Amino acid sequence: MPEVRTILVIKHMSSQNPGIFRQLAVNRGIRFFEIDLHAGDPLPDPAHFDAVWVMGGTMNVWEEDAYPWLAGEKAMIRRIVHDLDTPYLGICLGHQLLADALGGEVCRGREFEIGSYPIQPTEQGRRHPLLAGLCWHVPWANVHIAEVSMPPECARVLARSEHCSNHAMAIGDRVFSVQFHPEVCETTLAGWLQIPGITAFLLDLMGETGFRTFRHDIEANRPRTSQGALRLFDNWLGLVFPENGRNA
Repeated sequence: MPEVRTILVIKHMSSQNPGIFRQLAVNRGIRFFEIDLHAGDPLPDPAHFDAVWVMGGTMNVWEEDAYPWLAGEKAMIRRIVHDLDTPYLGICLGHQLLADALGGEVCRGREFEIGSYPIQPTEQGRRHPLLAGLCWHVPWANVHIAEVSMPPECARVLARSEHCSNHAMAIGDRVFSVQFHPEVCETTLAGWLQIPGITAFLLDLMGETGFRTFRHDIEANRPRTSQGALRLFDNWLGLVFPENGRNA
């Protein structure tokens, strides 16, 4: 039997959670220990966990005055990468925090990506096992107006889109992140739309037609993105915990 692994999952709000990965983790003998920084949960010592995932959120990496815990979270990410060699996966804000913590730059994008967008591997991404077997014709869910404008010097950019130059990064052999949202499950969109003020924000940004398209496309593409999430999860496990992968 493979060893049961425990992953620390850092949330920044309840609706930005592991989604479909919760069941995938159970199927692979993985336990999630979830905390919510915005709800006041303290950061535990990452050394006590087998891996760390950092999820999304509506806050930005530069808003430390409004969200003071961001500073401690960035310090923790630096410790994970430089001192602990703990496997890491960042999603959306977790992707941006990784870049910011390690000396990269994050800024508002010239064009926002809110909806479903196709993503393409870079030359390095085509050869990287994290992205092996993914179908690049599938539009992935995106909800971001900020992006990684300059990756850390130690990072390899693995994927991009028409509007965003950094949709996936690798740092060494155990630290990875993605800008898009592979975790979307049957409850994700409803959870996002319960965030206070988010519906009004999206309607103002996109208009009623754009907002309807955003909702329709994410749900319509979910069967395919769910298959992609399974592949991505197994690829990640194969890199950091091969004994828990699909062939274990």
